[in-house]
Amino acid sequence: MSALQLVWFILIAVLFSGFFFLDGFDYGVGMAVKTLATNDEERTQVIQTIGPVWDGNEVWLITAGGAMFASFPYWYASLFSGYYLVLLFILVGLIIRGISFEFRAKSPAKYKHVWDTTLALGSFIVPFLFGTLFISMIKGMPIDAQGNMHATFFDYFNWFSLVGGVALTLLTYLHGLNYLTLKTVGPIHERSKSFAKLLYWVLYAGEVVFALLLIFQTDFMKLHPAGTLICLVLIVVFSVIAHVGVITNRQGMAFISSGLTMVALVVLLFQGLYPRLMVSSISSSYDLLIKSGSSSPYTLVIMTTAAVILVPIVLLYTAWAYWIFRKRIEMPAIGGGVTND
Repeated sequence: MSALQLVWFILIAVLFSGFFFLDGFDYGVGMAVKTLATNDEERTQVIQTIGPVWDGNEVWLITAGGAMFASFPYWYASLFSGYYLVLLFILVGLIIRGISFEFRAKSPAKYKHVWDTTLALGSFIVPFLFGTLFISMIKGMPIDAQGNMHATFFDYFNWFSLVGGVALTLLTYLHGLNYLTLKTVGPIHERSKSFAKLLYWVLYAGEVVFALLLIFQTDFMKLHPAGTLICLVLIVVFSVIAHVGVITNRQGMAFISSGLTMVALVVLLFQGLYPRLMVSSISSSYDLLIKSGSSSPYTLVIMTTAAVILVPIVLLYTAWAYWIFRKRIEMPAIGGGVTND
C-alpha cells in the first residue's frame, strides 16, 4: 500500500466526517419541523436557521462521492452498484428535501404543511438509510471474486443495520436540536433543550446496543482492538459532553460535541475497515483492499495536488458563510418561508 493510497482513504473519511458534522444538523432541523415546531411561525423560524447553509453542506457528500470515484474506482463500482436501490432512495430523500425549501416559500399558506411533511420525511430517510448502508457494509456483504454484490433484502436490513440506521438518525436529530438551541430564541430554543435533555438518555441505551452488536457482528475487535475501543469510548464521551452542555446551557459545547460524536463514529467505521474497502461475507479472500482498489499513482498525484489547493479554499468559504449568518433567528410575526437565495 502506497502513502497516497492511505492519504486518500483518510481524506474520504474526512469528507464523510465533514458531511455528517455539517449536514447532520440539517437533517435534525428538518425532522424538527414536524416534531418540535407547533405552528407555522415556529416552523418558519426552524427552517430559517438552515436556509443559508443547507445546500452548501450537501456539497460535502458530493465531494466524498466524487473523491471515491476518482481515487478508488473499484470501491465506487462495488458500492454504488451493490447499493443501487438504497442509494436511489437516499437520492429521493435528498430531492424531496431540497425542493421543500423552495416550494414551501412559494406555496399558499394552506399547502405549506405538505412541504413541511416532505422536508421532515426527506430529512429522516437520508440519515436512516446511510446508517443501514454503512453498518451492513462493515458487517460484510456477499461480494464475489469479481467485486459483484449479490445481496438479499436481509443483507441490507438486519438487526445490526437497523440499529445503525436508528442510531445515526437519533444522532442527527440531537445534533439538530443542539443547533436550534444555538441559533434560536423563544419557545423553540427552550423546547429544543428540553427534548435534547431527555433524548440523550435514549441515545446512551442505543450506544450500548450498538457497541455490543459491533463487537459480536464484525471483526473490528479482532483486527483493531485498541482503535475500536478508543473510538467507542470517544463516542460515549462526546455524547456525555454534549448532554452536559445541554443541561448547563453551554450551547456551543453541546453543538460541537454532538458533531464530534458523529465524527468519532465515521472514524470507528473507517479504522475498522482498514486495510479493506469492502468486506465480503463469502470469503475474506474476496475483500476489496485499499492497495488493489485505487486509481493509478499518477491519478492520485494529480488529485492530491488539486486537493491541497482547493480544500483550504472550501474550508475558508464555509467558515466565512457561517460567520456571516451567525445571528440567532427570532420567530417571525407572520407565517412565511425561506429559500437559500
